Amino acid sequence: MGVLLSRPRPLALLLLLALVSLTLTACRDKAPVVLTQFTAFDTQVDVNLIAVTRQQAEHAAALVKQDFAYLDRDWSHHGEAMTRVNRLLATGQPFVPPPSVLRLVRLAQRLEAESDGLLNLANGALLRLWGFDAAEITPRPPPTEAQLAALLAAAPSLAALELQGLTLQARAPNLQLDLTPLARSQAIDLAMQHLQELGVRHALIQVGSGELRALGERSGQPWRIPVRRPSGSAVLAIMALRGDEALVTVNEQERVFTYRNQRYHAILDPRTGRPATGARSVTVMSTEATRAAAAARAIFIAGATRWREVAGRFGVQHVLLVDADGGLHLTPAMAARLERVDAAEQVELAEPERPSEMPPNPQP
Repeated sequence: MGVLLSRPRPLALLLLLALVSLTLTACRDKAPVVLTQFTAFDTQVDVNLIAVTRQQAEHAAALVKQDFAYLDRDWSHHGEAMTRVNRLLATGQPFVPPPSVLRLVRLAQRLEAESDGLLNLANGALLRLWGFDAAEITPRPPPTEAQLAALLAAAPSLAALELQGLTLQARAPNLQLDLTPLARSQAIDLAMQHLQELGVRHALIQVGSGELRALGERSGQPWRIPVRRPSGSAVLAIMALRGDEALVTVNEQERVFTYRNQRYHAILDPRTGRPATGARSVTVMSTEATRAAAAARAIFIAGATRWREVAGRFGVQHVLLVDADGGLHLTPAMAARLERVDAAEQVELAEPERPSEMPPNPQP
């Protein structure tokens, strides 16, 4: 004799569905984080993958590592490829660079124009004058005023690079490329695109301590990223990233040396030839790591007096600037997203300037 099963009542069905939903959520929340680490661009790269098998994670991470190795070979300031590119630029004759270099130069030209020249990737000669091009930074006397004036008089800029098809040609003396400010962030964006093409939906790629891009979630929760104070000794705030967002911090700890009790960092103001002094750190969130990195560097150089204008030029809404005195300047959008450790700390809130508010040719 068969057993007659009664149809579940609506309430019982709802409870059953709720139980299934909770079970699935719990499984997702317990999804392991597969971490892969390797070295590229002279720093550590962390690749975090969620909700994939160990085999899938190993395959995806191997491809990301391959991407970084390829770009590091072509974009590293110390590499053979960039050494050859800069040697050929000095001749003033057209030549064919690696395709990846040509691609990044095109992008850098657009970003330099958006920054009104504050982001300058043609100042390799200036970096060499300071000694910041060396693999290891050592104390040395800073350049003299005469040395800086002679170099700045040539006004090297990416606008003086001529791109014709697959060829590159310098139309100005002393033009030497340094793609470092965008190289790591662009590698992050390209690698994240590769992961998405592989079907990965939850991941985080971080290069060093200040450049990262997050995709999806971390086991059902946002990716919680610490934003450190300029000294790096303490956490200023926590930033929760979800979906597809990038976060980049530029600070005064970038490639530093001390000479006669004076510290010098490698974020050089192309208008003065000296380390920028208007900020101690800048954090920018955007949808792409490359745009966040470009905006953060340009805003750092602009300093507390012009940061709103530069943020408006780049169209970024999430900005945190720590000025030379340690004061905090935030956009309202950033303030709404940050979980500050010291909520009582004084901050200045200000919106980025709209394009209509900007002077056509602002002076430094």
